Amino acid sequence: MSDDQVAACERFVGDLTRSELEGFFLLDSTALDLIADKRGPHNRLGAALQIGTARFLGHFLTEDPLEVPWSAVEYMADQLAIEDPSVVKRYTERQQTAYEHSWEIRRAYGYRDFADASVREALEEFMSARAWIHAEGAVALFEQAKAWLRRERVLLPGVSVLARLVSSVREESDQRAHRSLAEAAAGADVELPMRLLDLLEVPPGKRVSELERLRTPPRSDSGLAMSKALTRVHEVLALAQVQGVPVNRLAALARYGWAGKAPLLKGLAEPRKTATLLATARRLEAAAVDDALDLFDSLMATRLISPARRATDRARLEAMPRLEKASTTLMAVARTVLELLDGPAGPVDVGQVWAAVERAAGPQAVVAEAVATVTELVPDPDSWEAGNRQAIAARYRVVRPFVWLLAEELPLGAAPAGTDLLIEIRGRIPGLLRRRVDQKPLTEADLNMALVPPMWRRAVLHNTALTVPPIGTRTRCACSPSCTRRCAAATSSRTRRCAGPTRARSC
Repeated sequence: MSDDQVAACERFVGDLTRSELEGFFLLDSTALDLIADKRGPHNRLGAALQIGTARFLGHFLTEDPLEVPWSAVEYMADQLAIEDPSVVKRYTERQQTAYEHSWEIRRAYGYRDFADASVREALEEFMSARAWIHAEGAVALFEQAKAWLRRERVLLPGVSVLARLVSSVREESDQRAHRSLAEAAAGADVELPMRLLDLLEVPPGKRVSELERLRTPPRSDSGLAMSKALTRVHEVLALAQVQGVPVNRLAALARYGWAGKAPLLKGLAEPRKTATLLATARRLEAAAVDDALDLFDSLMATRLISPARRATDRARLEAMPRLEKASTTLMAVARTVLELLDGPAGPVDVGQVWAAVERAAGPQAVVAEAVATVTELVPDPDSWEAGNRQAIAARYRVVRPFVWLLAEELPLGAAPAGTDLLIEIRGRIPGLLRRRVDQKPLTEADLNMALVPPMWRRAVLHNTALTVPPIGTRTRCACSPSCTRRCAAATSSRTRRCAGPTRARSC
């Protein structure tokens, strides 16, 4: 504790606020009855100040009971109808008076001494529970102990006495947490403590320890980085789960282990070393899963959704000249028909209509071709969205390996609203990913259609393009139409590369 913090515990520091005066120096009926029989205004005011001092500081000012802010003196004098507050200076003329009044106040309010064995035992029980659950710092626990003593009307001891007690309780709680975590690690797997200690070692040929490697998140948006991120999740999840230790305790140990270097952690004594490594592994689990999900989200955006959107926009731009030409023809047809209908009343001859249409737009075959073109390029108002979904589905093979690993490796959970989706991810997706959709396309019976939005059904159902050659097979290279070389099929962590002269180009 700083000198200012110690001083604030021992005496008044600075002036008092209005709320502090009303909270600690307002005289209640017990105080008024106690003060009523005191002789002289200086004794009544001095006794009142001792009552407020005991409430505010938690103890009496034995050396100088008048060492209080003048605002408190005036506030007390106003309640006691004492016109001249300065008469309080006579209160210390007889030293024994202040001691006698302090003992009267103790009896009237039921103040107990800290030396009472029952008080110390109850305080240690409170502080132990507080330190175990909240993992607070020393100063915070010191303030909680002071607050408990005030609530229980126990006179505070010296700062050093209470500080030593706080220190011993915190040390005992830390040792209890270390023992509990070390026992939990050994109870889950007898080899787990050794695996945790191995995290501090630097493997042959490497420059950093295994702990540092697992703490390092992926640094690029690529399929290889995604594969490494999921492998990292798998390695971290191999460590045992911990129960019976408060979350705050685990978090405090994890912060220390996360920031500490391997040589520093290696120098810790047991069982603190094992406990710190186990808590760090728990934090690694959350960090690894979050990093993998963030990377997957980035890959979905940069490698799947954005390219599909660009492909859809490019296809629409490429089709725009055809659409404009067909629309011009149909516009001429519509204008001609409307002009005939707006003419003199009477029946309109079909032959006359077609003759006018042919003069304005061209032969019947040209009009029919324009209708077919518009029908093809603008099938419905949501054609762009539908086309975008089709383009995303066409790039299915880009994310298929990652979806497989995400479904099987990540410890996913769900709120009640997402339970059905989680069941599909865990139970159905791995089987569908192994399926040869070109031989057996997806149907409504294979999916929970309540989870498939209408816009996606056209891109998913009966789509034979949602397939990837099984691992280990070979296929013709797609580098260029003229390339007849063969390349290995894709795996979860490798991009297919041509095995021939064009091997620098991605397949």
